[in-house]
Amino acid sequence: MSKQEDTYLTVDVPGPEILYKDRKSKFFGYVFPITSEDDVKPIIEELKKKHHTANHVCYAWQLGTDTVRYRANDDGEPNNSAGLPIYGQIQAYNVTNVLIAVARIFGGTKLGVGGLISAYKTAAQIALDESTIKKKIITQHYKITFEYKDMNSVMRVIKQKNLDIVSQKLEASCSYVISVRKTKADEIFDIFNTMQYIKIES
Repeated sequence: MSKQEDTYLTVDVPGPEILYKDRKSKFFGYVFPITSEDDVKPIIEELKKKHHTANHVCYAWQLGTDTVRYRANDDGEPNNSAGLPIYGQIQAYNVTNVLIAVARIFGGTKLGVGGLISAYKTAAQIALDESTIKKKIITQHYKITFEYKDMNSVMRVIKQKNLDIVSQKLEASCSYVISVRKTKADEIFDIFNTMQYIKIES
């Protein structure tokens, strides 16, 4: 990710269930927002309960912006015939912090590896098309610590630079946690770092 890029695409809410059919096999596709790998297992288990007649619930997920982690799972389908085609759509739509799952109910006709790749890819694509993809800003959080008397100086920078205060603690000494757009992070750090009596840390 270049320094100029401080946005990413993701989904806020699960997309609607979609159904794609190929030679009597049914492929139910889903898109879910996730924040960690721990979110994946309960969602997949829930889908397996929901589609208890499904032969396979295959999926792929991706997390992160700068450092990306991902996994693709074929759930018993031939190697790389399901999870990777699903993951390919995550890449094609350039989304992250998402899980895409496709439950397959076998219709009696074997599709072959090529047919499976195509069907899982198409189900994932339709599921993403039906989801609401949003652009989000990558932010950096800083903690600023200062004396009460320096409040006006701190607030002036926060207002001028249009920064968000995430949390605050106002006691004998005060501290703010601020949220800064990633592309502005160095500039904001330098401003506070050069101010006397004010401590900034990430």
